[in-house]
Amino acid sequence: MTEPTPPPFEPELAAILPEFAPFAPVKMTADQIEKYRAMPAPSIADQIGDRPVQCVDFTIPGYQGVDMVVSVISRKDHAKPGPGIYHIHGGGMVMADRFAGAFDLVAWAMKFDAVCVTVEYRRAPENPDPIPVEDCYAGLKWMAAHAEKLLINPERILIFGGSCGGGLSAGTTLLARDRQGPKLFGQLLQCPMIDDRNQTVSSHQFQGIGIWDRVSNLTGWTALLGDRRGTDDVSIYAAPARALDLSGLPPTFIDVGSAEVFRDEAVAYASAIWAAGGDAELHVWGGAFHGFSQMAPGAALSRAANTAREAWLERLLSR
Repeated sequence: MTEPTPPPFEPELAAILPEFAPFAPVKMTADQIEKYRAMPAPSIADQIGDRPVQCVDFTIPGYQGVDMVVSVISRKDHAKPGPGIYHIHGGGMVMADRFAGAFDLVAWAMKFDAVCVTVEYRRAPENPDPIPVEDCYAGLKWMAAHAEKLLINPERILIFGGSCGGGLSAGTTLLARDRQGPKLFGQLLQCPMIDDRNQTVSSHQFQGIGIWDRVSNLTGWTALLGDRRGTDDVSIYAAPARALDLSGLPPTFIDVGSAEVFRDEAVAYASAIWAAGGDAELHVWGGAFHGFSQMAPGAALSRAANTAREAWLERLLSR
């Protein structure tokens, strides 16, 4: 069977894409995970820069009581309870750390006086499902339980993640709903990785191109689920696209590129929230590759996406 033709990359992004070729995890196999883990990334100090923001680490109990670290990012002058943003980093279930994508957390601490908590969940394949999502849920429970001490309004806690962090955020939100856990005020899912079955058109369109392709996606899901990937033995918390009931979720923002593997599962997830009577805003950015808005923030399409995401956050927090 011939694979479907992918839509084109937006011209400005297409011109930038070759810059990422040396470190984009395309056609990543299990034996290459360590190589990608070892690639340099901006430190939290680099991401804070000269802004009056602090980052404080706490060691807390993760799943089954195993120690894990969370970092609390807030303005140095934070003095009264405000919104809390719980962040789950991306990395295909297998790489990166809690400071990947922390630029947004620093910006939102400054703009909204938010207290942001980012979690160092254990990664696959060393720690397969359900450990990553259960670690994330444990971190959310800790944040909610310590809201008063952290000067967070417990009724204004949002969850935010991109890529596999978007998938883990969606899974953590479902766990919170089903266990009557912390009540979330909103969920912000960037290009979420939520479907292990890899049966959509977009999951077949991107092979060997872009930032994250079909081969890498299969590698990430296999690391998380092993032989269970694609079978009936996968929970909705590991792969939220499998959830048949998306009622009872907080207001949700989802964005995704039209030129990436996760396009169709993201669109389907937003549609399923609407079908269940829920509140969701969906943006599909034409010609955008995976992670475009953080990888190429100066591009016109990235600026539009970042503006739309922040505008949703602003509207939500003004309620």
